[in-house]
This record gives sequence, C-alpha cells and structure tokens, in this order.
Amino acid sequence: MKENRNTEQPKQPHITFKSIMGGDILAHNFFRRQANLLILIVFLTILYIDNRYSSQQELIEIDRLKKELTDIKYDALTISSELTEKSRQSRIEEYLSTENTGLATATTPPYLIKKEN
Repeated sequence: MKENRNTEQPKQPHITFKSIMGGDILAHNFFRRQANLLILIVFLTILYIDNRYSSQQELIEIDRLKKELTDIKYDALTISSELTEKSRQSRIEEYLSTENTGLATATTPPYLIKKEN
C-alpha cells in the first residue's frame, strides 16, 4: 500500500540552480499560486524603501537648517554686541572728538522748565 501512495502523488519538479537561473522557477506551482502575494510584497518593499529615503532626505535638510540657524544666531549676536559697543557714551565721545565736529559733552546739567498753570 505504501508503494501505491507514492506512485499516486504527482512528483513536483525539484528546484535546482539551473531552474532558478533559467527562470523556470517562476512556473513552479508555489509561485503561480502566490503571485498576488509576491506582487504585494514587492510593492510594499518599494514603498518602504521610498519612505526611508524620503525620511533620510528630510533629516539631512533639518540638520542643514539647524546649522544655518546657529550661524545666523551667532551673526546676530555679533552685530548686536558691536552695536552696543558703538553706542556707548564713551565711544560716541571718542568718535566726535576725532571728527572735529565741534560737539562736546555738556559740563552743566540741563535746565528743568516748569510750566505754570
């Protein structure tokens, strides 16, 4: 009886390297039955790769913008400190004395004008 069972079952062709390289493996029963699933897996794999690539590109852009923001902050801080330094009274007095504009710091305090009602 065991011999009859073995002879009744159709023998499936063996998968060999030659059948894989020749493309015969695609005609195998397993691949014919699972074609839709394999197409879905390939499609989802392509989506996964595309999503990962897009994410990496966005991370690169974020890093570039962070560096640019840091540079701009440092530039703004430098300009602000230069403005503060140039607007000090002592620096203004030095600038006016070297330019011979005739302006000088007042030696008398300002007068207070009171309005009478």
